[in-house]
Amino acid sequence: MSEHEDFASLLGEFEKSQPATPTTKQPGVGDRVRGTVVSIQGDTVFVDLGAKTEGMIEAAELQDADGKLTVGIGDTVDSRVSGIDGDSGALLLGNRHARHVHGLEGLRQAYEEQTPVEGRVTGTTRGGVEVEVSGLRAFCPASQVGLHFVEDLESLVGEKLAFRITRIEGGRHPNLVLSRRVLLEEEQRLRAEQTRERLEVGAVLTGTVTGLRDFGAFVDLGGIEGMVHVSELSFSRVEHPKELLTVGQALEVMVLRIDRTDDPRRPERIALSIRALEQDPWLEAAGEYPVGSQVEGTVVRLQPFGAFVEIAPGIDGLVHISELGAGRRIGHPQEVISVGDRVQATVLGIDVEKRRIALSLNRQQEGGAMPERPARAADYRQPKQSMGTLGDLLRESMERQKK
Repeated sequence: MSEHEDFASLLGEFEKSQPATPTTKQPGVGDRVRGTVVSIQGDTVFVDLGAKTEGMIEAAELQDADGKLTVGIGDTVDSRVSGIDGDSGALLLGNRHARHVHGLEGLRQAYEEQTPVEGRVTGTTRGGVEVEVSGLRAFCPASQVGLHFVEDLESLVGEKLAFRITRIEGGRHPNLVLSRRVLLEEEQRLRAEQTRERLEVGAVLTGTVTGLRDFGAFVDLGGIEGMVHVSELSFSRVEHPKELLTVGQALEVMVLRIDRTDDPRRPERIALSIRALEQDPWLEAAGEYPVGSQVEGTVVRLQPFGAFVEIAPGIDGLVHISELGAGRRIGHPQEVISVGDRVQATVLGIDVEKRRIALSLNRQQEGGAMPERPARAADYRQPKQSMGTLGDLLRESMERQKK
């Protein structure tokens, strides 16, 4: 036996003694995959999926609302296989990527594999839009154009978009029905899974405003929607979210609360806050508005017991009705003052813990003369010139009736 034959036989015996290495099946179209970013080149991110398999994903799918890439080399990426690159054999990842199919056979293959195809919207028709795919005319129902109802379908004409073929019937000139919505929903689910990994009370996330209502603003956090109540928009007084926000605006929010639900489509209700990321103006209020100081502000609300004056964003002071009449008794603040009036007032007392400032217009009109003792925040409820208790007023009324 030659040395070569002897070595070959020994190698064969060695291989037989080793446990068989299981073959790893390459992921197919539609499979979920996880890999490590190994390279970023232009608009493409390359991902190592293991077992000598590489994937490519468009950088746009991994950007935040500001257009910044959220991953770097070495980071882990979760995605879904959407196709196979014909030139390199690499797996195409994500939902935005659409294949440039050629001919009817390419369309049939895309339909069977449920891979996205690229089409150009050529016009609108009753109930949807016309789309050209691989030289053939296709139809996408209005309900399948987007995640939400699209009022102006004309705005899509000329756009190149990704679709999935949901029906293909006929011979050489088949009827093609498309859906863009299913791809957007898959992308949304994938983004939601990634967002949930970072979702916790106190987390600061970047989102995009998707809707404005009287009671607050809805914000897309990345496949998951939360709401900022109007009271959590700012320390300043806000009547409607449209005063501060616009649909499509990118912003940072803090997660205040996460409530689980039984709705599989919306498994959680998320309460958000913008105000929590701002500096509380009351932290320095005691030093800014000491007792006896003069302040200027705007009347923002009238109540039977007094007028509220905004002296700084997020800081309202109360002018009790007894401090409004310049020495004369009045029945309601509206007799001497109106919402929107600019006024100058004197600080009578401040309680930072309870977020209260007692003001007086009388002291300002009298040249700023202060009472002998410093006023306290309790002056909100206890005026200097008391009109008596309800019992006193009733007794006085009964005595007048007897007379």
